[in-house]
Amino acid sequence: MVPNLRADDTFVEDAGWHAAADRYTAFLRSHRDARVLYLELGVGMNTPGIIKYPFWQLTAANPNAIYACVTKDEAWCPGQIAGRSMCIDADIADVVRALD
Repeated sequence: MVPNLRADDTFVEDAGWHAAADRYTAFLRSHRDARVLYLELGVGMNTPGIIKYPFWQLTAANPNAIYACVTKDEAWCPGQIAGRSMCIDADIADVVRALD
């Protein structure tokens, strides 16, 4: 059994995957200039091109956007969006417990 990761040629891009990708693209397009929070939870630098880099680019392109990340040891952002970002270097479970 292999997880559905973009690591090799076993990644499955079936009809459901394409439908979800289309919905995501439509959401991004319709909220391009809206007030939006790009919330990144537990994403490191393993595959930054999938979530991290696009979130940074979308935040930079939209002055109404805010970027936030919660991750252990890799919570940071580029200086270009630092004024509209919150980076929490902590375990997500600890952050959630602290909210209670």
